Amino acid sequence: MTERNWAGNLAYGAERIARPGSVDELAELVAAAGRDGRRVRALGSRHSFNRIADTEGLLVETGALPALIEVDEPARTVRVSAGLRYGELAEVLDREGWALANLASLPHISVGGAIATGTHGSGDGLGSLAAAVAALELVTADGSLLRLRRGDADFDGAVVALGALGIVTALELDIEPTYDVAQSVVEGLPLDAVLADLDAVTGLTASTSLFTTWRDPEVIEQLWLKRRADAAASDDLPPALAAMGARAATVKRHPLPDVSAEHCTDQLGVPGRWFERLPHFKLGFTPSNGDELQSEFLVPRERAVEAISAVRSLAASIAPLLQVCEIRTVAADALWLSPAYDRATVGIHFTWLPDQPGVEALLPTLQAAIAPFEARPHWGKLFDVAEAAERMPRLYPRWHDFAELRARLDPAGRFRNHLLERLGL
Repeated sequence: MTERNWAGNLAYGAERIARPGSVDELAELVAAAGRDGRRVRALGSRHSFNRIADTEGLLVETGALPALIEVDEPARTVRVSAGLRYGELAEVLDREGWALANLASLPHISVGGAIATGTHGSGDGLGSLAAAVAALELVTADGSLLRLRRGDADFDGAVVALGALGIVTALELDIEPTYDVAQSVVEGLPLDAVLADLDAVTGLTASTSLFTTWRDPEVIEQLWLKRRADAAASDDLPPALAAMGARAATVKRHPLPDVSAEHCTDQLGVPGRWFERLPHFKLGFTPSNGDELQSEFLVPRERAVEAISAVRSLAASIAPLLQVCEIRTVAADALWLSPAYDRATVGIHFTWLPDQPGVEALLPTLQAAIAPFEARPHWGKLFDVAEAAERMPRLYPRWHDFAELRARLDPAGRFRNHLLERLGL
C-alpha cells in the first residue's frame, strides 16, 4: 500500500520505510544504506506538505524509537526523543511542574520534524520551536552518533537542518516552570486600522494570531489572544480593539468560518494549562487530515505591512482557493536556516483547499508579489521551488556556511534529496 503524508497530497517515493526500535538499529540502517549507496531521510509525523522528508531510497520513521523524556531541573532542560509529539511531551512536562515557552498551533507534530523545518507558534517575544534547542544528537552518514550543544561551532547550523546532516534522535529543550494561559477571540477588526499599528495589535498578548479569509479584503475576521495568567488574563475587550469597532466573541470559535469549534482549545478567557491553550487545537483530535494544503511566507517585521498589503492586492485570486490565512509573529534567532534568522519575523500562513493544481498555479504570482519584502518560504509547506531557489543565498546570509557544513558531515550526499538539490544544497 502506498504511504502518504498527513495531507494525502503526496505519496512517498522511497523504496521502503523502516521503523527502527532503537538508536543502534537506526545507526546500522544508516550505515548499511551508505555502504549500498542509497539515500536516507528521516520521517516524523508526516506533516510536511512538500517533499522535504522524501527520498527515493530509505525513509526512517523516528516515532518508533524509544520514548524519552528526561528533565534536568538544575539545567532547566528536558531531553526528548525526536519522534515524540509535542502534545505528549507537554503533558508529561506539566505533571512534573515544567513547561515550554511556546507551542505551534498543532500539538500533533513531532519534535524533531518541527525543529528541523523552523516551525513555530506565535508571539512577539517568542522564538520558533527550534530556538528552544539546547543540544541535539544525530546519527551521521557513517552510522556514528554526533552530539552538539549550544555554543559549539556547528550548533547554529545543525538545528534547523532540513534533515540534510543526519537523523536526529534526541534533543534537549529549554524549559521553565509551568504556567496558565487564557485565550479569547476578538472579531471584526478593520484591516487598515490593524496595519496602521501592527505592532500594537500583535503585542497585546504573549501570543497573538490574526485570521482572514480574504473574502472581504478590508477585514481581519478573528484575532486570537493568548495571555499568560500572570498578565491579568480576562475576556475583556482591550480598549484599543474596542476603538477599532471590534467585538469580543461570546461563543467559542474555529479559525475557519462556519466550522465547529468543538476540537479547538478552550477560549472565552477561561484560564487553563499552557499546553491546553497555546495550540489552536486539542491533542485528542487530529484536525484537517487530508482536507487542506498549507503554504507560509515569513518576512522581516519592518516589511510586514507592505507584504500583507501585497497579499491583499491578490485577494480576489487567493480567496477562491483559501480556507483561512493566519498572520503571526516570531522573535529573531541565530539558527542559520531558520526563517526567523537574524530578524524579528511575521509569518503569513495560508491554509488552502485541497486543490494542489490550483494552489501551484497561484504560488508563482503570490511569491512574486511578496518577493520584494525578503519573504522566506516555510521549509515544510508548499512553495514555488524554482522561484525560491534563485533567492536562497540572498535570503539566508549563512547559506554557503550551511552548504559547507552539509558537505563536511555528509560528503557522499546520503541525506540529500531532490528538493534539497533543487534548492541548491
